[in-house]
Amino acid sequence: MIIDITRDTHDQIKNRRLAEYAAIYLGIFDDFMAQVAASGIEVDAQDYSQETAVRIERLRQNGAVLRNSDRSIYLNAISPACVACQKGVGSATFFTSLQCHRDCYYCFNPNQVDYDYFQQNKANPAQELAKIGAAGHRVDYLALTGGEPLLHKAEATAFFQTATDTFPEAHTRLYTTGDHANEATLQALKDSGLEEIRFSIRMHDLAKGHRLTFERIALAKQYIPTVMVEMPILPGTLEEMKGVLLELERLQIHSINLLEFCYPFTQPQAFNERGFKVKKRPFHILYNYWYAGGVPISESELVCLDLMEFALDQQLTIGVHYCSLENKLTGQNYQQNYGRSLPKTAVFSKKDYLLKSAKVFGSDIAKVLSVFNRNGYREYQRNRERRYLEFHIDQIQNLADLDIEIGVSTSTLEMRENELVARELKVDLTRPQLFDPAHDL
Repeated sequence: MIIDITRDTHDQIKNRRLAEYAAIYLGIFDDFMAQVAASGIEVDAQDYSQETAVRIERLRQNGAVLRNSDRSIYLNAISPACVACQKGVGSATFFTSLQCHRDCYYCFNPNQVDYDYFQQNKANPAQELAKIGAAGHRVDYLALTGGEPLLHKAEATAFFQTATDTFPEAHTRLYTTGDHANEATLQALKDSGLEEIRFSIRMHDLAKGHRLTFERIALAKQYIPTVMVEMPILPGTLEEMKGVLLELERLQIHSINLLEFCYPFTQPQAFNERGFKVKKRPFHILYNYWYAGGVPISESELVCLDLMEFALDQQLTIGVHYCSLENKLTGQNYQQNYGRSLPKTAVFSKKDYLLKSAKVFGSDIAKVLSVFNRNGYREYQRNRERRYLEFHIDQIQNLADLDIEIGVSTSTLEMRENELVARELKVDLTRPQLFDPAHDL
């Protein structure tokens, strides 16, 4: 067992040096949350992690499939592209422009690089894809997104035709509001080889707007092999979303992705007006993630999990997938750390795709060194400034007779000045008698 060090658990640490060291990362987290609040939105004072854990365990017992260390949960079916997203290997997403005819207050596109430029200018995703193919790279999952990609129908069709010609085995998908998905467009997309289309439904639309989207979804089923819905789930929409699930069951789509709703650091007033608050603990591991979606909104996850239980109770046959924000982040961790040359003290964790090592502090160092000297283990690192001894996590099992506390260090590899270096992100707590590598790593 590893004890997650937070403000609520920090006082469990007895080793003063370890406590001081762990407090450094608590301070970094506090600074980040202060920045979130300074952007104009309230952070929820209530922690719903226990309620979340109870729901997840209930889903497990009732037959749901739990993936990616419970970050992704599904019933009946899941897109293969969602499975691939866990590691992000062989996946590539493109856009023609970031223009969109909608104005969703929770859209995170303004956080994208060159957002203003691509409001007025276009990329050439078909050309970009052809270059990748010409360079001999392999791509197994290809997506076109936006903005709204069907504002540029010719470019969308050209992209999927190029995908079919260049990577005939690749799985292709399109993200759309569906507002421009008429018969001619869907026929063109079918002819170009599109395999999967994902519609977005906005819960703040009027019922008439929902009906139009449902009609477009039904139409798409006549042309595209896999039709899905993907949408963020807002707190307070449980009953309305139950109706959406029942309607999608009637339409017999492939599946729906229930996304954890996020605050993208824009339009805080819109979130405040609706009473939305940021999750008290947005990330387990705080880091500079590529995904620009923002930070999760409190209670969205609970609604997603309640909807999955509803789907089980109603014996729905369509796929229902809960995709947490944390689930979207593991691909970056995997790509940065898997298959790399690691420090001798580090191990690659299959649980979160980050690097783990063990540290002991202060007076515990001498106790551990005594064991290491007796066993002939020398591949440790001593940091005299911070007064810790760092070693490979598999050595913990040899310390079972010691009454000590161990800091479990989490790091990631980063490229700095053309060299891969390990950057520590957090430290947590364990003891030799508690640590279970099969479960904890």
